[in-house]
Amino acid sequence: MKKGNISVFVPHIGCPQKCSFCNQNTITGMQTAPTPSDVVNAVETALKKSDFEFEIAFFGGSFTAIDREYMVSLLKAAKPYIEKKSVKGIRCSTRPDAVNEEVLTLLKYYGVTAIELGAQSMNNEVLSLNFRGHTAEDVIKASKLIKQFNFELGLQMMTGLYGSSDETDINTAKEIIQLQPHTVRIYPTVVLKNTYLAALVQSGKYQPSPPESAVSLCAEIVPMFEEKNIRIIRLGLHASEDIKQNMLGGGYHESFGEMVQSRIMLNKILENPAAEYTVYINEKSVSKLKGNKKANAAILEKAGYNIKIIYDNSLSANELRLENGIKNT
Repeated sequence: MKKGNISVFVPHIGCPQKCSFCNQNTITGMQTAPTPSDVVNAVETALKKSDFEFEIAFFGGSFTAIDREYMVSLLKAAKPYIEKKSVKGIRCSTRPDAVNEEVLTLLKYYGVTAIELGAQSMNNEVLSLNFRGHTAEDVIKASKLIKQFNFELGLQMMTGLYGSSDETDINTAKEIIQLQPHTVRIYPTVVLKNTYLAALVQSGKYQPSPPESAVSLCAEIVPMFEEKNIRIIRLGLHASEDIKQNMLGGGYHESFGEMVQSRIMLNKILENPAAEYTVYINEKSVSKLKGNKKANAAILEKAGYNIKIIYDNSLSANELRLENGIKNT
């Protein structure tokens, strides 16, 4: 059975401040806060797709930091679907400094099963420069508490923030891995209009990482999580016309995730000395191996590699197997 989220976006209203990168209305496409009726309508519409197993997902803001009565009204609208087992559970995203035993007890009562924390960075200087309003220690404390309450823990990180570097971002990934989350989301920074980062770009104080650099960095980070069996449930922002119209730069591409997987494949081949290789790969993944506009193929040819591709559909979508020499088929 296919799995999917019934996403209900709660923009801005739970946030005690505005982070350097934040323009939630552009990111989510939402201008107004949802009502309990909106929750019911979203669930009822989704449940018409009988071949899906759904979670209700309250995303976009800091769910546990919004007005408590309003938060409970949304949860009350969702709870009957949990009790009837019409949906698998409820997922919400929030801030690390908006988590405590009282709110976790409340979330547990209403059927919340997974909590995602916007960690963004585990470097306190980077967090301060980007007005996050919490520390890396807050992330650690909240993560441990969420796991103690037996919620599924998700952590979100960003690359390329103001004041960060590839080194600090890789260290963030390492520290997140130590917290052993069930899932992660990796978002390269995208500079949107009407944000503090936009002002920094326009003043020349900040140069966002272009997509190519963000792809290269994420191609180092993704295998770190995969090696520890931590599931990556999002890589890059969702494709959006609002984002394309309002962005001033940064690591955005409609096919960002596929570009990262393509770079990972290229890196695996480049780890070996230039020679003749047979590459076994799932037929559906050949375009990833060749790269955007066959860029990988050109790089390998220039580096002196002679590659023969053989389909092996027993391999997973992002997997490849190398053998020395050119095999006859």
